[in-house]
Order: sequence, then C-alpha cells, then structure tokens
Amino acid sequence: MAHKEKIGIVGTGRMGQAIAKHLIKHGYEVVGQDIEAKALDAVRAIGAETVKTPAEVGKLAKFVIVAVGYDEEASAVMLDKGGLLETLGPGSAISVSSTCTPDHVKMLAERAREKGVDLLDAPICRGQMAADAGTMLTLCGGKAELFQRAEPILCTFSSDVILLGDVGAGQFGKALNNFLLWVNGVALIEAGRLSEANGMDLVKLREALLISSGSSDALKNWENVSFTWALKDMQIVIKMADKAGLSLPIAGAIKELVKDGRRIKNTNPPDWTGRKR
Repeated sequence: MAHKEKIGIVGTGRMGQAIAKHLIKHGYEVVGQDIEAKALDAVRAIGAETVKTPAEVGKLAKFVIVAVGYDEEASAVMLDKGGLLETLGPGSAISVSSTCTPDHVKMLAERAREKGVDLLDAPICRGQMAADAGTMLTLCGGKAELFQRAEPILCTFSSDVILLGDVGAGQFGKALNNFLLWVNGVALIEAGRLSEANGMDLVKLREALLISSGSSDALKNWENVSFTWALKDMQIVIKMADKAGLSLPIAGAIKELVKDGRRIKNTNPPDWTGRKR
C-alpha cells in the first residue's frame, strides 16, 4: 500500500471528529488539537494522536485541516502564539474548512505564503449528518496543483469536491449556499404557520412539495435545520454586499429574520415531519 501522509486537524469538535474518523478509516494517520479536553478525548478514542497546540500539529504533519468556526478562530490557530505558522514551512499546506469571509481567508493565505506554506480555501457544506456519512460538499479556492494534492484527502469525508477558483472563491460559494439555505429556512417557517392556520396536514403537504417546484434541501432535512449559525452566515453575506456597494434587501431581511428563526426552531417550529404526533 502506498504511504499516506499524516494529516493534522486543528479543531476536533463535532465536524473535526467526523473528518478524523473518515481519514483514519481510509488509512491516514491523524494528529488532532483542540482547546477542549472532551474534544481531544473523543478524537483520541477513534485512533488519532493528540497534542496541546496548533504549533505541535505543524511539527508532525505537513497537511493540516483547520476545522474551527469563523474568522477569529481561524486567525487564532494560524497566527497567534503557538499557532500553525510557527512551525509549518515550505512544502506544507493548510486546508481551511472554517467559514470565513473571502477577504479574511485571502489574508490568511498571504500570511501563510510568507512562510512558504500553501493555503487551500475549502469550506464544507451539508451539515452534521453528511459529515457523519462522509458525504459533505467541499467548495475550494486555490492553486490547481494544491487542489490536486488535497483532493484525495478531502474525498475521504466529502462525496463532492469542487474547485471554484482562486483563494476566496470557496468561501464565496459557501456564503451563497448558506444565504439560499436560510432563505428557504425562513420561508418554511412562514409557509408552515400559514398551513397550520388553514388546517393543512403538514406531513402530507411536505411529501407533495418534495416532488414539486417548492422542494428544497431545507424542507428535505427540516429536522436538522437548526439556525444555530444562521446569523453569522448572513453577517458574512451582508459584509460582502456592503463591500461591493450592492443593495440586497432580501439578504438584509433574512439576516434579521434568522434571529427569530432560531428561537422558533428551538421552541415551537412548524411540524413538517410529524414528530409532534
């Protein structure tokens, strides 16, 4: 069997653990790091080595997946004291699975380039169930040769891996994906409320809509549409719109509506799947 390089994962929370599981299943050695002891225990239990800092990951792996949250967390694990760029050097690569603004990941790429490190902009889509199944979508931005190096690694946990353009393009694609998700999520709350007020059987209506033009991934996977990160997602979209000088009234409305959407989804959402019965 051909030798497979050791892969680092910085951020071994819910998504990082799923990534590690699939990498190990496909024969890769994994070294993980997280600030939470429980996250380290969980990834160690599935066969990964663990260390205390991102810099220690960089000493052991030449390809590192950053699987933390948003801009601030990605910057911290790469640039702060004890960060990846303290130890990674020429020939190394960082794949940023975090959700960042395009400008932020471009800045991170430039800082990495100063150390001779290549950066692939590679956010992941489709959520936790897809992460568990290894069927995520990874949207990439970066050099074609780096994409070729990363693709077999990313394909261990993603059924679809797409290069959209240069660094920043992956994050742009993720932002637009999330924008459209939350448009549908908000609409399903309103459509559900209207249907309930008119005595409709939401389960039967959902079955019909799923085979019609009203179908959406949000409707298909309604139980897993949590709105947990919806506000941050929409803040990224609005920041991009402001930079471009564009008026996006629908995006602005969705940014406000997801705040209430999270409360509704956590308390008394429309029962599209019949779980309350």
